[in-house]
Parts: sequence; C-alpha cells; structure tokens
Amino acid sequence: MRKALKILHSLASCGLIGALVAYSLVLSRAPQAAALPEGARQFADMRGIISALCDYVLVPSLAVALVTGLVAMIVHRPFQEMRWVWLKAVMGFALFESTLAITQAKAGYAATFAERIAQAAAGADIAEARAGLAEAMSSEWTALGAITALCVAQVVVGVWRPAMKGRARAR
Repeated sequence: MRKALKILHSLASCGLIGALVAYSLVLSRAPQAAALPEGARQFADMRGIISALCDYVLVPSLAVALVTGLVAMIVHRPFQEMRWVWLKAVMGFALFESTLAITQAKAGYAATFAERIAQAAAGADIAEARAGLAEAMSSEWTALGAITALCVAQVVVGVWRPAMKGRARAR
C-alpha cells in the first residue's frame, strides 16, 4: 500500500506542477490591456482554457496529492513523528486553500471583466477596462507565483527530508 500511495502522490504532484506551468503559459499569451476591446474574444477563450486546466488537472491533482499524503501519514507510523512530514502537511493545506481561492475567484473575475468589456465596446470608458485588466493580470501573476513557490517547496521538502530536530525531551 505504501508504494501505491507513493506512486499516486508523485503522479499527482507531477500533474499539479504541470497544470501550474500550463496555467502560466496560457496566462503569458493572454491579450494585454492595449488589445481591448478587440482582444475580448481571445481573452474569453484564454479564460476557458484556464478554467478547464483548473477543473480537470489542477484541483484534482491537488486533491489526490493531499489525500495520498495524509493517508501515507496514517498508514506509515514513523511519518507521524517526523517534523518534515508535518511541515509538508501544513504546506499542503495552505496550497489547497490558496489554489481553491484562485480557481474560485477566476469565475467571478471573468464574469465581471466580461461585463466591463461589453460596456467599453458599447462606448463606455475603454481606459478603465484596460486599467482593470492590467491590475487583475498583475494580481493573478502574484497569486500564481505564490502557489508555484509553495508547490516547489513541497517537492523540495519531500525529496530533501530535513531532520528538523526539536528540543530533546526530558525523561
């Protein structure tokens, strides 16, 4: 059972990192603020690709990695006494929460932004829509960078397995 958990955990981690790389690539090719309102269709298509990546690869991979990691802690008793395992568990929950936050927020963001583009195309202030897109893209890159850093830290701790010794217990 330990080997199966380890394989599932490793494959899920690969899927997670792969989805984050794909997300970054799609986001890097997104229409920039200067392309509005002409680039509105491409922006909508890009959001559809990101949504599919999140729904079918990122979130499921994250869930499998988190569950297999926790089950490995339960099944393999020595893991419960290793601090690096607990560090990975805490980082896993932080990664899960932040990833869910960004994937859930993108749906509301896309709807709001689509409305702003429609207003801009109807004659409203295009400069405001461009500024909104630039700000949103910047915050999305920041969140994606933080999630990627957490994911890489998870892999590093899992491979490195630092001793992380605490105080000696009094006997």
